[in-house]
Amino acid sequence: MQAGDKIVLFNGKGHELTAEIADVVDHEIRLRKLHESGTAPLRCRIVLGQAIPKGKNMELIVQKAVEIGAAEIAPIISDRTVVQLDSESASQKQAKWQQIAIEAAKQCGQNWLPRVHAPKNLPEFFSASEQPFDLRLIGSLQPDAQQLKKILETYSSEHGDRPRSVLMLVGPEGDFTPAELALARRHGCQPITLGPIILRVETAAMYCLSVLSYELLI
Repeated sequence: MQAGDKIVLFNGKGHELTAEIADVVDHEIRLRKLHESGTAPLRCRIVLGQAIPKGKNMELIVQKAVEIGAAEIAPIISDRTVVQLDSESASQKQAKWQQIAIEAAKQCGQNWLPRVHAPKNLPEFFSASEQPFDLRLIGSLQPDAQQLKKILETYSSEHGDRPRSVLMLVGPEGDFTPAELALARRHGCQPITLGPIILRVETAAMYCLSVLSYELLI
């Protein structure tokens, strides 16, 4: 960077500032403010509860979730999660995923920085969930799973408005176990079908978030 270059700064809480580099001295950069603006939060808080998949797929999911409009990402250690995490490696993973979220937010101009939570198993996740949700959903292969569009239409009909906060749980390879699905149901999660074709984990997450983004954020 050099004098005259323009940069954009954001604080992750909706505030953006455009500045010009006035001077560069040693390790100090002096800026001249050109413009500042505020961005309202997205109209619906979408939280992705994602069972951690194999390999580096979680990195892709975090990146795309931010780009599509997720406000929070909660990595879930499910019974069928292949990746084994101790407390140290979980902390390292969380930091890495949060950095990916920051880079994705910068890339797509998302001035409200999504938060990546520490990995938890499903019981811990529900116990630690601090904020209520208008709607709780879980991707499911069960025969009684409903279409997402139908659930959203039913909610709007009953409440006279679209939900302002949604939890979307997506399982690992092989789906959540019956016990995990039963636990999610007890916590108010409605099972939704993702169609007749079985999707890869990363595809399922993007599919769900894309539908929710289209229906609730536009």
